[in-house]
Amino acid sequence: MTSSENIAAVSNQTSFNIAGMFLLALATVVAGWFFIDGLDALLLAWQTPEYSHGPLIPVLSALMFLRELKHYPPQEGPVTDRWPGVAVILLAFLFGALGKLAQVDDIVAYATIIWVAGIILVTMGWSRGWLFWPSVLHLVYMLPLPATLYYKVSIWLQMVSSEIGVGILKLLSVPVFLEGNIIDLGVMRLHVAEACSGLRYLFPIMSFSYIFAVLYQGPKWHKAVLLLAAVPITVFMNSVRIAVAGIIANVYGIEWLEGFTHFFEGWVIFIICIALLFGLARLMLLFHSGRPKLADALDLDTSGLLAQAGRIRMIRPSAALAAAALAGMAALAAWQIVPQDRGHQVQRSAFAMFPTRLGEWEQRGPEERLTPEIAKTLGADDYRQATMIRDAATPPVGLFMAFYHDQSKGGVHSPEICLPSSGWEIAKLERVDISSKLGVEGQFMLNRAIIQKGESRMMVYYWFQQGDRRVAWDVAAKFHLLMDGVRTGQTDGGIVRLTTPMGPEESEDSAEARLLEMTRGVIDPLPRFMPED
Repeated sequence: MTSSENIAAVSNQTSFNIAGMFLLALATVVAGWFFIDGLDALLLAWQTPEYSHGPLIPVLSALMFLRELKHYPPQEGPVTDRWPGVAVILLAFLFGALGKLAQVDDIVAYATIIWVAGIILVTMGWSRGWLFWPSVLHLVYMLPLPATLYYKVSIWLQMVSSEIGVGILKLLSVPVFLEGNIIDLGVMRLHVAEACSGLRYLFPIMSFSYIFAVLYQGPKWHKAVLLLAAVPITVFMNSVRIAVAGIIANVYGIEWLEGFTHFFEGWVIFIICIALLFGLARLMLLFHSGRPKLADALDLDTSGLLAQAGRIRMIRPSAALAAAALAGMAALAAWQIVPQDRGHQVQRSAFAMFPTRLGEWEQRGPEERLTPEIAKTLGADDYRQATMIRDAATPPVGLFMAFYHDQSKGGVHSPEICLPSSGWEIAKLERVDISSKLGVEGQFMLNRAIIQKGESRMMVYYWFQQGDRRVAWDVAAKFHLLMDGVRTGQTDGGIVRLTTPMGPEESEDSAEARLLEMTRGVIDPLPRFMPED
């Protein structure tokens, strides 16, 4: 049956199924109420530059769904495979409940997409409903990445982009030096976060490349290339942006750079990336049999979408649809009996009361304060930064501690992310158990790193404090946070970081001895400031 025949078939269907519409509306309303925390998190994320494209994603997914629906006329006779959709909906409510218990709203937002998949399977049946997975999967692009993953991916892409951009400048004989995450142009120093702000368009470009791949009618490997091309295209364009900024600063002066930056922080990069994506598709078609035009290779037929949207009035009532609505009502009712004040703000002493003398080590000068910008990025409820000294002949040890009453809305940033932002390169990083060296019972896991900037080197100890756990891996710390939130509602925690400079010929054992001595001094008073219960 052709698309025009399908549209005619839809137009001939005039029945208005009130019962089916009511059950669908009821299921949608109760689900929206249950997932409201996740929807609020989406609205908040969409206000940031990285996810400002978010509101468009549900609209585009709906258009993709209606476009595909044209190929499937209304079903005749009973639909017998609706119950797998109910199972998917139950999974969505379970996943959402975990997110609500853990107070991690992003998880609730993820669960919403599972519910959308489930309701499609319930209304259309498994055999037909699963065919619409491309439009449902596209909804993923409206979700914010978990903070830990976002920062890891962002820092890696920024470094790659900066390396390429600096490489282009060196090929053009522009004096430039890359020091960690700092691009030194001689006339100015450009922070990698500023240099790579163009990467904020990576997410909308990935969404566009997904739709482009779905609409593309060429071979599947063409689709895969178009889908995966978003990342290298965006990184390449941002590298070009860095190179052009370097040339402008070197030739015309830094006063010209501000105007250029504002111009290219707009949609210019996005438009150029899209043009490159179209160019890539056109290039691949040159090697395709028959060499079709790009316009012929893209299915851009949008006729009859309103008629397809009208099919919602023909949704039939069914036991599965009623079960979907009842599942939402049951989830809402169950949530009402869960204590809303499960977690409590732990009683602790402020870091201002932390001892200034730890064994033979004494704090040098007053407590050090972060700049307002760094403190805002840190987002800690309380922190302490100080330099500890023992004697004039011994290198100092830097002590940094941060505490969060609620990590569910962000929380600790790993030094793996923060250190490169200060121009330091991580030369060596390993997770070790130092319990035997400290003479304490149980595991004492932490990260031991060697970082360097030019000829300067430092050794770093750091660990995440989650209740009575000392966790080295940031992903594991987030997992424990999630589990504690589900079990008890507690979401507090923090980080401890110790640093010491290393002499040019100093051994790692010598530097580590200072950190071990400082660690022994820190862990005794620490529970008063980072409670372990």
